[in-house]
Amino acid sequence: MKYSRFFLAAGITAFAAIVLSVACKKDSTATATPTPAQTGPQLIFVFKFDSTQARLNNIGQPDVMPAGHSGESPVFNGMSSHYIELAPTALTQLGNGDVLYRAPEVGSGSNLAIEFSKEVVVGAGVPFYSCPISSVTPGSYQYLRVSLAYQNYTIKWAYPPLVPEAQGTIASFVGFNTYIGSYKIKDSTVNVNANKAQGYWGFEDPYNVVTGQAPTTTVPNPIASTSPIPAGSCVVTGQFATPFTVTGNETVNDTIVVSLSTNKSFEFIDHNANGVYEPLNGDTVVNMGIRGLIPIVK
Repeated sequence: MKYSRFFLAAGITAFAAIVLSVACKKDSTATATPTPAQTGPQLIFVFKFDSTQARLNNIGQPDVMPAGHSGESPVFNGMSSHYIELAPTALTQLGNGDVLYRAPEVGSGSNLAIEFSKEVVVGAGVPFYSCPISSVTPGSYQYLRVSLAYQNYTIKWAYPPLVPEAQGTIASFVGFNTYIGSYKIKDSTVNVNANKAQGYWGFEDPYNVVTGQAPTTTVPNPIASTSPIPAGSCVVTGQFATPFTVTGNETVNDTIVVSLSTNKSFEFIDHNANGVYEPLNGDTVVNMGIRGLIPIVK
């Protein structure tokens, strides 16, 4: 499957936008329906959310928090993906690897969008996609590309002295463009019935619900110089520690753990530099992008 129609057309028209380790934060798991079981050995994908993993920028280098900004490592409730590709080398252009999955979409041209109601949203360790290994083109793959679409997580916030610290839930849409009928943040449902560009979010605390648009979404790609992604996409790229090899003669399942860095992935302008998100004091969300991907074969 070639990726040109999907990425290039969308790039021209608005595409142009994780337990396995005790060291990681413990995350809760969302309920979802995994891909139906199929016969033969399976290639299974699961998420891992790691707050201790390196915090990277768009080109896969360690990132420094900008002056005046603070970040929080959220507790993830769920995540969904839009696209999965195995890439043989750093020179493999986007879409020219083995494309395993692409989520349902609606519309066309400038209105092309991921269909949120059909996304598979799961928590850590729950399969979000599987396919027969026999359907994967035999070969050696150095990189994994996963386009992320939606994330739901819990953060801490405050409004001193009335609310010294409390928890809130964020629903964040990081795909290039998403058609949303409605979505549930935690207990509250928000009706949209429209397309929303990358960076749209809803925040629910015990007192109210607000929505907004983050101006930036970091999408780490360590091979950006040789295999770039369209501006506005959320195709996060990670390198296998050793190439992932498919022979075509597999007899047992393989699992790829998609370990995502949540290291201060919720970033905001911190007006009083206290490191606490205080929206009623003027703190504003600036970035909700995932901060790195490491594929781990189990």
